[in-house]
Amino acid sequence: MENAATLLPVTPVLGVVAVLLLIVAAAVAGVAKLGHGRAVTLAGLRAAVQLLAVSYVITHVVNRLGFAALFVVMMYAVAALTAAGRVTRNRRALWPGVPIVAATAPTLVVLWATGLVPAKGIVLIPVAGILIGGAMTATVLSGRRALEELTQRHGEVEAALTLGFTDRDAAMEICRPAASGALIPALDQTRTVGLVTLPGAFVGMLLGGATPLQAGAVQLFVLVALLQVQAVAVAVTIELVARGRLVRAAPAQGAAGGSAA
Repeated sequence: MENAATLLPVTPVLGVVAVLLLIVAAAVAGVAKLGHGRAVTLAGLRAAVQLLAVSYVITHVVNRLGFAALFVVMMYAVAALTAAGRVTRNRRALWPGVPIVAATAPTLVVLWATGLVPAKGIVLIPVAGILIGGAMTATVLSGRRALEELTQRHGEVEAALTLGFTDRDAAMEICRPAASGALIPALDQTRTVGLVTLPGAFVGMLLGGATPLQAGAVQLFVLVALLQVQAVAVAVTIELVARGRLVRAAPAQGAAGGSAA
């Protein structure tokens, strides 16, 4: 399609520039001692391999609803594993997947029941991916911040307990203000849409031949749905942390002298 060629031409130059940008990102992370130089390189390489594989798989599952549903289940599994590793340092932990499912599953059911998302893989997979990805990010950011606050301000938690607070309420008083900051990226994205960024759904629809009004309406819906999903994910994550369901594993289980919580 002629419109598609106006976005980014898929030529060898695109690949070379992408590699150079990845090298610069890894070099800056290393020189600035950000601690993620190797992770940046691996993330870029993984993204390339995964996108090639997923592009091939999606072309074979979009017209088969059963396979599309299995693909969405795989998205949930990968998101839960990623959140578990980031929040608890234990990829086998099950609780980090709860906020992701609690935030996105009801939303997807409502969208399907109202006919906004038809039972077609070509629509279901990208919509589910956007929502699951947003919930995963919110869960990781809020979970990490909540656990860090409880660790650093343990004395304040103890003080609240002596004042008669329950374990849950004492933890909430400490971790909720910091963890709720996980909503800031989604809020800023929504506030600045059209002024700072033109998101993918909007641009993609325009290139596909939709009118600016149609593209804007769909993008607005996506942003509002993301806000709702991430708000639920953050709320559920903080609740799980405050109730002691989400806890961080010891850094080195085999190390001598480690303390168990």
